Amino acid sequence: MPALSEVIAALDALWPPERAEEWDAVGTVCGDPGAPVRRVLFAVDPVQEVADEAVRLGADLLVTHHPLYLRGTTTVAATTFKGRVVHTLIRNSVALHVAHTNADRADPGVSDALAGALDLRITGPLVPDPSDPEGRRGLGRICELDEPETLADLAGRAAARLPATAQGIRVAGEPGRVIRTVAVCGGSGDSLFADVRRAGADAYLTADLRHHPASEAREHALHSGRGPALLDAAHWATEWPWTEQAAAQLDEISDRHGWDLRTHVSRTVTDPWTAHAASADPSTDIPGAPN
Repeated sequence: MPALSEVIAALDALWPPERAEEWDAVGTVCGDPGAPVRRVLFAVDPVQEVADEAVRLGADLLVTHHPLYLRGTTTVAATTFKGRVVHTLIRNSVALHVAHTNADRADPGVSDALAGALDLRITGPLVPDPSDPEGRRGLGRICELDEPETLADLAGRAAARLPATAQGIRVAGEPGRVIRTVAVCGGSGDSLFADVRRAGADAYLTADLRHHPASEAREHALHSGRGPALLDAAHWATEWPWTEQAAAQLDEISDRHGWDLRTHVSRTVTDPWTAHAASADPSTDIPGAPN
């Protein structure tokens, strides 16, 4: 049975904390380095519902993708919702460890898991890590489809393969457009439009696309005759496949070391949006507007 410090060392080898962005907050949030670890729960968000799930499961370690405290704080009082998470974990001897942008850049990382969920064939990183001589690490992935398919079919594939959310998949582009290459980036990806265009991808699947960057990308495609169609999924949905990949990686390490760890993946939906009301056909005029 490994100590927490041994498991954390293995996780840091998978996702070195020094590869995280400077603004990020990764690593161990709470936990006794000498405490034994038998069960590990993987999740995207360290919210109260997930902390309670870890307690019910009897987990000794909770590994999340998103940080609990991304910015500094002066209190962990249980009167705040994040403080309640800390109190719940410590009171029940559950350690918390975070792998965020260091897991985004890893090989395999968050975007590898996203591509794998859609059965896309990865050809390389979208934004290569200059410190990686093999050119395999970095942000996002460039992928190919085994057979060309329409944008509508690709959107349907994403909707069917990713966890269900209220948002579903938003699409910008002609439904019948033929797609051969796809750029993917788990989590917020509208800062990478220039890289997607440079890669020449036919479509870009990511999350949290804001109006102005998406509008500019669409106009660029319309007026230049090239540029990606856009598929915008829920942030949580694009990152959840990583939890299964990460659990499998720790399983392999456990088998190699004879640790006999039990890993679990949270199925709790922590996407903040809970419902979706469909509007009228967006191709029609605004109801009631003058002609």
